[in-house]
Amino acid sequence: MSDEPLQPDANLLDQSEIDKLLAQTAEEAAPGAFGAGSGKRGAFYQGAVERYDFRNPAFLAEGELRRLRLLHEEFVRYLASRLSLYLRMEFSLKLAKLTTCGYEKFTESLPDSTHIALFKVEPLAGVGILDLHPRLALTIVDRLLGGHGHSVKAERALTEIETALIEDVLAIVLEEWCGQWKADEPPIRAAIIGHENGGRFLQTSPKDAIMLVLTLEVSLGDCAEPIQIAVPYYTIEPLVKKLQARRQKDNSDTAPAKVVSWQSSYARIQVPVRAEWSALELSLREIISLRVGDVIELPASICHETRVLLNGSPKFIGTVGLDTDHVAVQLTRKLPSEETTHAKPDGRKNP
Repeated sequence: MSDEPLQPDANLLDQSEIDKLLAQTAEEAAPGAFGAGSGKRGAFYQGAVERYDFRNPAFLAEGELRRLRLLHEEFVRYLASRLSLYLRMEFSLKLAKLTTCGYEKFTESLPDSTHIALFKVEPLAGVGILDLHPRLALTIVDRLLGGHGHSVKAERALTEIETALIEDVLAIVLEEWCGQWKADEPPIRAAIIGHENGGRFLQTSPKDAIMLVLTLEVSLGDCAEPIQIAVPYYTIEPLVKKLQARRQKDNSDTAPAKVVSWQSSYARIQVPVRAEWSALELSLREIISLRVGDVIELPASICHETRVLLNGSPKFIGTVGLDTDHVAVQLTRKLPSEETTHAKPDGRKNP
């Protein structure tokens, strides 16, 4: 090894230069430096930053949610009329909310004391949840047993008999809900598979599953409580895709052409056919002076402009000629509809 002292490298930074670079970096990262000032930094985005929950993504666009809302508004109208007839009492329904949320969040929002009916929609996958307040359920049961459906203040769990009675009403709700999807192939039908008194221990779907939640405001007598219908998104996904495909098909299809079929009674109808030319115009004096044997000159192209009239209405243009010993007209083109509808019986157009 050499005993000569090491010479400083020109590419190395000393401590003062390092401190200067650190101070410059800290100044650029200071609050207010981003997107402020002039130059390149001033060209950064300066809009508001919005919070996005990646645990609850929106699977349905705003337009699809709007179409689903219209579908469920129709469901509410039909259901209100049917339950009013079934209970022989005014059953008022109003669509309060239609939204998506996570399964865990939905079950946590359910009250500790409620009545839950679990249902399965065949042939779709997944289990749906129908939740109604115990007071509303007891009011419906009171009406089914001949009561007035009024002043039912109890809020308790339903007995087995009351659960069986309320199940008939819930079956009507699910039948109308399935009917609004208009799923013809194959038809869907819902069946109640169980009942629960709370949503704390429900495990019908994964915790991160997205649910479509429909909230209805119900008014029966003096009872006003909500009903919630929640189904996993993967359950209704095939139905939503069918709705989208049906809408695209309706938008792409044009009006079908009118098909004219031949009727045997048409064979006996006689239609006069006449061929004529629009040859030339003569003054009244020239017409009076015409005598037998006079020759009227016609243009050579007139043979190709023979007008064929059906029942006095011009329909075709053809070429006149001879077919063996008969004079014939070969049809070359059809007159436009405006020429046939605005023409006089003699073939001339109306002014």
